[in-house]
Amino acid sequence: MPRAPAILSAILFGLAALPATTHAGDDPAAPATTAVVVTGRKPPVARRLDKTVHDVAGMARAANGSAQDVLQALPEVTATADGRIAVKGNPQVTVLVDGKPAAQLSGSPEDRAVALQTMSGADIASVEVITNPSAALDAGGGAIVNIVLKRNRKPGSRAQVQGSAADHGLWNAGASGDATAGGISVHANAALRRDGTLKTRRSEVDWQGLPPGHTLQASTVFVRRVVESAALGIDDALDGGGILTLSAHHNARRSRPLFDVFNDNETGTGTTIYHRISDGPNTQSDDSASAGYSRQDDGAALKAMVQHSATRGLVDKSYRDVFIEPARATDTSHATTRMARHLDQATLDWSRAGAHGQWSAGIDLRQQADIIDNEQAHVDPGTGTRTPDPATTNGYTVTATSAAAYLTGQVRSGKWEALLGARAGRTALRVAAERPTYWRAFDPSLHLKYALDEDAEATFALRRSLQMPDPRDLNPSATYVDAQNLSRGNPGLGPQRVTSWEAGTHAGGSHLDGGLSAFYRIARNTVFDAHSLAGDVLVTSKQNGGQARSAGVTGSIDWTPVAGLRLGVDGGAYRVMLDTPDAAGPVRQDGVAGYLNLRAAYSLAHDDVALDAHAQSAGLVPLGRIGPTSNVNLTWKHAFDRKLGLTVNANDIFDGSKRTYRTDTGTFHQTGFDHFVARRAWIGVVRKFE
Repeated sequence: MPRAPAILSAILFGLAALPATTHAGDDPAAPATTAVVVTGRKPPVARRLDKTVHDVAGMARAANGSAQDVLQALPEVTATADGRIAVKGNPQVTVLVDGKPAAQLSGSPEDRAVALQTMSGADIASVEVITNPSAALDAGGGAIVNIVLKRNRKPGSRAQVQGSAADHGLWNAGASGDATAGGISVHANAALRRDGTLKTRRSEVDWQGLPPGHTLQASTVFVRRVVESAALGIDDALDGGGILTLSAHHNARRSRPLFDVFNDNETGTGTTIYHRISDGPNTQSDDSASAGYSRQDDGAALKAMVQHSATRGLVDKSYRDVFIEPARATDTSHATTRMARHLDQATLDWSRAGAHGQWSAGIDLRQQADIIDNEQAHVDPGTGTRTPDPATTNGYTVTATSAAAYLTGQVRSGKWEALLGARAGRTALRVAAERPTYWRAFDPSLHLKYALDEDAEATFALRRSLQMPDPRDLNPSATYVDAQNLSRGNPGLGPQRVTSWEAGTHAGGSHLDGGLSAFYRIARNTVFDAHSLAGDVLVTSKQNGGQARSAGVTGSIDWTPVAGLRLGVDGGAYRVMLDTPDAAGPVRQDGVAGYLNLRAAYSLAHDDVALDAHAQSAGLVPLGRIGPTSNVNLTWKHAFDRKLGLTVNANDIFDGSKRTYRTDTGTFHQTGFDHFVARRAWIGVVRKFE
């Protein structure tokens, strides 16, 4: 859709010319909740019983940044350049958009990173951070980060255009707007991006087989992407008092990276040194559409929603193996991976307010289908004839169908407030043509709050949930990774059971706000990598049977010493204990990790300056360890007037995104690093029309 951004931009300017009419600003069906608001212009924070809401609409870094930039600047959230997101040290995080799962955000961490890096931060109104979700939400075994997009229903019409540029010829341009007339609100946005990331990788493996061996792989590539995105939303205030909401989103991205992977393989029979050079297109498109209805009457609220989202991707590569030692003819091959994910969901929620609180009930129906086709073929350089490798050419479909119902009750009595809930569900998991496997779950949740005084409170939260296996880990066949690595799925994988609780206290005042909490999490029947050797090829599959536990403390302080100056710090320290089966016997790991976030922002007349710094310590992973990462970001925003502004974003100033890793098993020892270079300086402008 090469012309879509230009076409929708013209539509947005047209919306800005519509006449203003009166219309209710907020969704009347939204249930009433009490919140402690931390005053401050950017970003204000609302602490509710089961979540923390960050208003990021005015965040300087969001004006010309990405969704990943927004998440990275939030307290208690860690978002790294390679797509790893953690909430208070918990790496199991589900990312939602407007309270709904999205197909493009449910893939691998690297896929999720690309999706967040190509989502405009200017389109985000707020972010909800939910450490222990209530039973009303599918926790998926961990925390939830919900990205709430802007939907302005205020009378009148508005539009905004923004654009920015960086080194390496990268740039982005976008437009957004909304208008309300005759009870109908229209929201739209469009963007075109030319972005990219420098990726450097290195891996060294010492094999423990007979004979032993050593493998070195290293590569550097700058992946350039072209991204086109557009969205349209319509809200209709019906005569009967309800609101009908329609929305659609589209995102398409393409790249053609040229990889040169250096390989040095040493075995008992000799040394082989060669370059594997690959070239080919990578494409992905994401589409979603949803319809919702909400109504509030006499203390009761009804919400209904249906949604369809889909993502389709192609990785198509032609390989040339250029041999240095021993010298021989170049070997050529071709590999393709086609992936499609379809997610359909329907929800119905009902709530009623009473004298002492609110009761809610709901139904959640969902079906996700993952379709994956892999092909690996040898290519005759003379004739071009392709000979598929039967061991790594395969296709399969994984379908997960679930139905769940929940009941929650939020009650207040004196200084006490409680949110109790229970969620019961059933999931049918079918791999290829095999008979489905059924899983049932009953997951309770509990949130308590006790008002110590007007400005202080104590809280407690408990949640249990299931985390289903990644569909890509269920492939019954082998998948080609590279010449020394194959991945083999396990269609018999089951879910892991996760239980977590958190207890804390929070106090706020006119200038100082802070909190302290302790948590404990345990995951049983965790999925781990099982390694074996087939000659000099490493075969990695997945198995259940591990256990992970973590316990620690977290704290935060926000201080406004004078008007316009805001300082903040949050961090945590926690102990991690992992029990993982291995070929040589069970392995127990025990270590301490932590994180630290610093924030400073200053506003003066027409200028806003913000600094956020983040550090994540080294930590444990099953049968291994990952190294520390850090990033420091600086943003300056200057307003020439109330409609025109200049933004400068300096991301990862000290280039701390390099992540080292080490794996020790009974089969091999591996060390290496992944460096997704996030250091970048962006200069942009924002122009508003009202």
